Amino acid sequence: MNPHEHILHSVDEEQQRLKGALLRMGGMAADQLVAALEAVDARDDAAARRVVEADAAIDRLEQDTSQDAMKLALRGPMARDLREILAAIRIASDLERIGDYGANVAKRSLVLNTLPPLPQTGGLAMLGELAARQVRRVMDAYRDNDAGVARAVRDDDAAIDRQYTGLFRELLTHMMEDPRNITGCTHLLFMGKNIERIGDHATNIAENVLFLLTGDDALPPREKRDTTMAP
Repeated sequence: MNPHEHILHSVDEEQQRLKGALLRMGGMAADQLVAALEAVDARDDAAARRVVEADAAIDRLEQDTSQDAMKLALRGPMARDLREILAAIRIASDLERIGDYGANVAKRSLVLNTLPPLPQTGGLAMLGELAARQVRRVMDAYRDNDAGVARAVRDDDAAIDRQYTGLFRELLTHMMEDPRNITGCTHLLFMGKNIERIGDHATNIAENVLFLLTGDDALPPREKRDTTMAP
């Protein structure tokens, strides 16, 4: 193997390691959200604390992958390699935020567990299942270089928005019916918003997968169905 081929082979191996780290990070972020939702459903303080503590591992992975990507960038890669590096840095940042939002859901569940149970936790679970599925699907698209799945994830963000809007309205109604529900419902509202933001970050990842595969960083505006801020 001549020196040029050796360099190309080394860069390819490093890119594969970087991709593997991001896929592990994506799996951890999705698992963290699912674990947070299970802690909410079971009103399990210990499980919620484990989710909060596990967020540090995602943070470390984000730092490691960003550093690895920068090392690759300093080796003078080609155009496609540069897209791979830029997409990796962006995806790592989105996954780190997804992990944070999952941890936030778990943190609020600790307060929620001190209050009477609310039926709307079922709606929160449905919202969370949608978001976790989006994260897993978009990481599959990244793994498989699948532009079709990435576009589908981007288009399906509206479904999460609709689910969140429905939960938002249900919680407001519950608060108006009985002021004693305000504290618990407020925590659920924040938890729901955290999960809706997870959907947004999954969509960001989908857009970066498309950028990686096509080089197009100017996509048309995506459909939004979160009407909670509408006048």
